[in-house]
Amino acid sequence: MSAESLPLLSAADLVVLAAVERRPECAACAPLVCPGWESVPSTFDLSTLQRVDTLRGEDAEESTLLEHHPRGTHGWSVDAPIAPAFFPYNRCEVWTCKACARPFLRYTEYGGYYEDQRIREIRAERIEDARP
Repeated sequence: MSAESLPLLSAADLVVLAAVERRPECAACAPLVCPGWESVPSTFDLSTLQRVDTLRGEDAEESTLLEHHPRGTHGWSVDAPIAPAFFPYNRCEVWTCKACARPFLRYTEYGGYYEDQRIREIRAERIEDARP
């Protein structure tokens, strides 16, 4: 499925996705302990995840690089809000575990000499419908 054909999700859609009841222990996605942003472990089998949705609008290249941290969090904080209109969420795609449907956000961080695949579990209590 191409990124262009993925549904564009809102903050309310993310809350619904995150609220779906799942098995507490899933062997397929258990290695992903990511309440905040983390690099995808090089040993993790990405084929256990499937891309299902996106937060990237058609104008993703024009989207803001501003981050949303109203309570003094930072990009790596486990309690940082998930605000789809802000960076890096506005550049994310939504993935789920094929075995248990646990939802994740993923994006690629482009540094000067590297690319880093980043992942964060979607937790309903972290989602905020804030605007830049």
